[in-house]
Amino acid sequence: VKFHIFLSALLTWATLSLEAKPNVIVILVDDMGYSDAGAFGGEVRTPNVDRLAKGGLRFTQNYNSARCCPSRASLLTGLYSHQAGIANFTGGDRSAKKGPAYRGRLSKQCVTLAEALKAAGYNTYGVGKWHVGHQESPETRGFDEYYGYTRGYSANQWDLNSYRRLPADRKPEIEYKPENFYATDAFSDYAVEFVKQAQGKKEPFFLYLAHSSPHFPLQAPAKTRDTYLEIYRRGWDVLRKERYERQKKSGLVTKSWQFTELSDVPTDREDIANGFPGKQNPAWKEVAADRREDLVYRMATFAAMVDHVDQGIGRILRQLEKGDDLGDTLILFTSDNGACYEWGPFGFDGRSRTGKTTLHKGNDLKKVGGPGTHHSVGSAWSCLSNTPMRMYKHFNFEGGQCSPMVAHWPKGIKNPDRWVRTPIHLIDLMPTICSVAGAEYPETFAGNKIQPVEGTSLQSIFDGGAALPERVLCFDHFGSSAIRRGDWKLVRSNSRYNNGAWELYNIAQDRCETNDLMKSFPDKAKKLQKEWTDWAVRVKVSPYFKPASPKGKAPKKK
Repeated sequence: VKFHIFLSALLTWATLSLEAKPNVIVILVDDMGYSDAGAFGGEVRTPNVDRLAKGGLRFTQNYNSARCCPSRASLLTGLYSHQAGIANFTGGDRSAKKGPAYRGRLSKQCVTLAEALKAAGYNTYGVGKWHVGHQESPETRGFDEYYGYTRGYSANQWDLNSYRRLPADRKPEIEYKPENFYATDAFSDYAVEFVKQAQGKKEPFFLYLAHSSPHFPLQAPAKTRDTYLEIYRRGWDVLRKERYERQKKSGLVTKSWQFTELSDVPTDREDIANGFPGKQNPAWKEVAADRREDLVYRMATFAAMVDHVDQGIGRILRQLEKGDDLGDTLILFTSDNGACYEWGPFGFDGRSRTGKTTLHKGNDLKKVGGPGTHHSVGSAWSCLSNTPMRMYKHFNFEGGQCSPMVAHWPKGIKNPDRWVRTPIHLIDLMPTICSVAGAEYPETFAGNKIQPVEGTSLQSIFDGGAALPERVLCFDHFGSSAIRRGDWKLVRSNSRYNNGAWELYNIAQDRCETNDLMKSFPDKAKKLQKEWTDWAVRVKVSPYFKPASPKGKAPKKK
């Protein structure tokens, strides 16, 4: 009898333990700028993101790794991307020459959110863009179920055959006709499907929804695109000012913020940069009328992609509400980096970096964003997307490395509907989610020693706090580097902007990096540069870290 009582109590405790764990949904969008969502000042229709923002926390200083795959590596592992094996980009293994940070894929010395949560009793689901190395597949890195694509940074959103259900033996739950397929909507379909499956089980669930929208190729249904044409015919100069006014009205912008001029186009080949290498993006009125209309269609397509992402989030919320799960589901929404400038104010068409930019006219405008097309939005519209921040994706200025983040969890967040201004980073998601889920971050996994987590839990912010303790955050992407210690930030571009010179800012007094203090505080800059270099050696940034030569071989002399 005592044994049965003990067993009954044990089962009851186990059930309550599982019930106490919240579900977790992480929604990541691709190349969405700081101010594109309505809650952060945008004119794009995002009522569902705005709803989450109103009912949760709005983080104003959420840092990332300035590009899609390094940011995904940091989000999934809680490590700097270099420690996870993806310093700059996925692809070929360059670790022999540059060190372990340049494997081009997730290393075995890290665990993913899915692996950590699966060990804690969660069912794990993934949808969308993988982009942390096709050698490491989602189902081998902790995901029970997955739908999306695992090779490359983008895929044709109109091509059904570019996407697959994993594990490979799974029969797809949803059938599409090629003429009715659109990937952003399909990702939302599967997110809802996986939530339904999870609601039929007793265990809590983790869903990672990694959209490829609004990353190029710009592709979206024409019906949605056309609802934005009149808005963007007003041009980026007018719309930037309107966004900034909305940001002030919402309380996002404070006295330390300043409206910035249009950013410069990074140095590049003349044709690739649309004739503007090293020059400021042009004012809207300076652009020829036919080129303006081409650009209107590009930005309208970009907005439509964000719109469809938001529509899908609405469907997920309705499914959670249907199962009475919304209150105890932590939802985190963010972007992987700032808006993308590639590679000039008029964008490009076809394969990247070939110098091809098509001027669409007449009936060809109606084809923009449709099947068989491949466009980018360009650097000038990206200045609108990043309002009021400087620069873009690729660079560790605020416009490239700082994205909005929203946290929504009715049962777990105290004092919602507030701006949170403490600096955070994507590396914080791992310790945060482990904390709320009761999961342990392991010292070893699958026979491999795991690197200690780098991030800090946001639990104290959820519990009503306003700020985390002061800490150091460091960055490097293809030579664009930065360090943030407290209010101070030291940052440099690579050779494509300002000759890679270091710049120093006090972010508390100058949120948008408009007043370079290098000459005023040289000792501060020198100290921060030394601290950044120490970090670069520790996480094995090349060339600061030099891999050991193979046994028996002396290093080559230069």
